[in-house]
Amino acid sequence: MADMSKLPQSEGRTAGTVYLVGAGPGAADLLTLRAARLLMSAGIVVHDGLVSTEILEMARSDARFISVAKRRSRHSMPQDEINALLVREALAGNTVVRLKGGDPFIFGRGGEEAEACRAAGVPVEVVPGITSALGGAAAAQMPLTHRDHASIVTFVAGQCKGLAEQDWAGLAGAGRTLVIFMGVATSASIAEKLMADGLAPDAPIAVIENATRSDMRVLRAPLAGLADLVDSARVRSPALIVIGDVAAEPDPIVTELALEAVR
Repeated sequence: MADMSKLPQSEGRTAGTVYLVGAGPGAADLLTLRAARLLMSAGIVVHDGLVSTEILEMARSDARFISVAKRRSRHSMPQDEINALLVREALAGNTVVRLKGGDPFIFGRGGEEAEACRAAGVPVEVVPGITSALGGAAAAQMPLTHRDHASIVTFVAGQCKGLAEQDWAGLAGAGRTLVIFMGVATSASIAEKLMADGLAPDAPIAVIENATRSDMRVLRAPLAGLADLVDSARVRSPALIVIGDVAAEPDPIVTELALEAVR
């Protein structure tokens, strides 16, 4: 982690505030009112690569945009440098919106950035967003909990370190829903791991790509066919993998209504 003590001080200026803002699952009109107001007033917007152009266009006309996009095996800026950037700009007196897809504290590294700001004496506030798991599933009319199917929901990162060594036994199965973030590139390993941990090969799975956006897709297969589905349909991020009975194929009329709602 960058040494915050070596960052330039504000030299008498009042430090600006860093706002860790959730951009929601994709569609611009799913931003909270507070998120929209901050975006329209901040001088600096530090944003992830998955935040849509439609949302970025809501910023004030003279705002300075800084992209810190992360892709698998290619980070435009390491996390410790992002932390230092936020602190540096705030100490210079700027109001900074750190715009993240979904919610800042759900696989968004918002906790690390808040810690860095507090350590440097920079005011920091968190503006929650609709996490992509909730927003994407809702847009697909796929209830993550259901009295007949699931009373437990688990969120897991599909690209976390030590994936193969983690124990996922019991995370999916009867009465449970498992939602995997960032799992497209590791879909084959994920399917193998879950089956090795006891989940049936025919367990229902759904892949939600570009949740809540006009090009949203909902694709389904049994667990054993997850990797083939991702490959044959050329699924790309942002995408979620939902595993459990709630992911089973619904009534076709309901599916069409769900997709029509986001077009």
